[in-house]
Amino acid sequence: MKLEKVLGNLNSFEKNSFLKIVDNLISGNPANIKEVEKILSDNRNDLKSADNTIIVEVFSLLENEFKEFVKSEFINTSSQLDILIDIISREGNAIIKQDWFSRLYENEISIMKGKVRRFKKDLEEGVGDISYYRKRDYKIYQACLHTSYHNDEENNLEKKITTDEQSILLTLSNNLGLSQEEIKLINYLILPIQKLEVESVINDLKSIGVIFYSKKSNTIYVADEIARILRKIRGKEVSAKFYRRVLLCLREPLINLICRSHGIDWKKPLDQKIKSIISEGISFKGILSEDIFKEDTTLTEKKKFFNDLVEKKLKISSTIRGSVLEEKIQNLINYFEEVERDEKVGISIDGYEKLVSDLSTLLPQFESQIAHEYQFQDGTLLTSEFLLDFNIKPRDILEIIKQEDLLKFCEHTGVKTRGDVVLNILEAYKDSDNLYLENYENIGLRNLNLLKENGIVIKEAEVGLKFEELTKVIFEKLSFSVNEELRKKLNTSKDKADIILDMGKNEIIIVECKSVKESGYNKFSSVSRQLKSYAKQAELNGFKVIKSLLISPDFSDEFIKECGLEYELNLSLIKASSLLKIMEGYKDSKHKKFPHNLLMRDVLILEDRVLKAIGK
Repeated sequence: MKLEKVLGNLNSFEKNSFLKIVDNLISGNPANIKEVEKILSDNRNDLKSADNTIIVEVFSLLENEFKEFVKSEFINTSSQLDILIDIISREGNAIIKQDWFSRLYENEISIMKGKVRRFKKDLEEGVGDISYYRKRDYKIYQACLHTSYHNDEENNLEKKITTDEQSILLTLSNNLGLSQEEIKLINYLILPIQKLEVESVINDLKSIGVIFYSKKSNTIYVADEIARILRKIRGKEVSAKFYRRVLLCLREPLINLICRSHGIDWKKPLDQKIKSIISEGISFKGILSEDIFKEDTTLTEKKKFFNDLVEKKLKISSTIRGSVLEEKIQNLINYFEEVERDEKVGISIDGYEKLVSDLSTLLPQFESQIAHEYQFQDGTLLTSEFLLDFNIKPRDILEIIKQEDLLKFCEHTGVKTRGDVVLNILEAYKDSDNLYLENYENIGLRNLNLLKENGIVIKEAEVGLKFEELTKVIFEKLSFSVNEELRKKLNTSKDKADIILDMGKNEIIIVECKSVKESGYNKFSSVSRQLKSYAKQAELNGFKVIKSLLISPDFSDEFIKECGLEYELNLSLIKASSLLKIMEGYKDSKHKKFPHNLLMRDVLILEDRVLKAIGK
């Protein structure tokens, strides 16, 4: 769930500890202090009374400082932050009831104690599959960790690991190729794990701003933006769903190589091996640069393998550039992060809902399988809306289902099985009409690459017309009368308005649509001449132009300022994203007809104000 939506579910008291942390970060003179001050100066410098959108904007500028703040909390060796962060940063734990969190925590402690006992036995008695060299690596890290933790005793100080010592240990663990799970096991050999009271755990996590807690509903929230930061702190370069996607593209012998490198039982079934690799926090960069290759593999061969993986297996159309392998891998990580941040679903929302419904009906184990994979609470009802709150998209759930079950599903639904079955199913449930609307802003921005990633293939020359068509659809859904006959009547070979809204009694609203590649439309003199010419032509035909609207993905500050000084046109600006949100809000409102006066007032029409008005 996005941070803005999480904040909307809380009262002011429940936000306080987070806002206090953000305030402290601001007072520490962060790198983006000027941008932060500009946002706050426009909002009376008061973060507590600011809208949630403003809080999110400020936080996005402070993510690096927040990351360092949370990392500093790891000095408290009794906090169990490694275990707790691994729990709350899992994709299925973004929204979780207190009692279920308590069960997950107790279960994690129990599992960890068992793992530590077995690990200790393997190290001391030489049993298990741990190689001599791997055991040597473990003992080197264990000795360094023991010294870092106990050396304070000599000076009669509290035992702790300083920031400098943490930095050295991190460098050591990276060079030894230790996974997060291996580091955890060694940590808890030195410092025995103890179960804490769940109320204390929640308060501690809330006090460092990594969770939000609603007492009214006994619900813990972890915002998507914060979960991404927590994964980075734990050294997890990509989320589990993208890690799984890459592993599913590898042949089983390569998966076995990874397992052998990290003491995972390579004889287990493939799906269990993949799950173990992900859950143990094995470096994503490490597997693509070292673990899947034999010692004599050349760098050229590694690069070729990576390029084939991206283009032929992952079928990523965007070019993953890089002159060296490490750069290529980092750019793949950056690509996955961009996809994760994107709110687009890949198919339409309606298509997603139908897909979930059909999967539940045709595959009896589907719901329990998804609930188990994401650790959802018992009895959870799966819907597309519920899954999207966890940022779980259609492809993510399909990749969890076994291949034989997907083939059965295809047989029942008539989806073709030749080629990539997952992509075939997504194509069958796309629902192009709604998909175009969901990508309305991307069409306005002429972002052809992102449109292609979201399942829309469109020519550059067709983008402007498609943006106009979708704008007409939105106004029709807002109960306006889009009069095509009148538009054709008023248009001349020279003056061609995009959209005419017929308000009755010879009154009209002229709508102009501008798709633009660059962020911030800024050609005011050009558009004002156009609109004045359209208005003059309408008046010559006996129509009164009561309003002009300009729709574009974004507007520059200078454009908005000039628009405010223009008194002849009675012109207002609407961003594409705002118009789409207004349409969605209107669908859920009690109004049978959209109150068009809400579009008559401001220079830049803000969706928050409109949504608040129609929500009354």
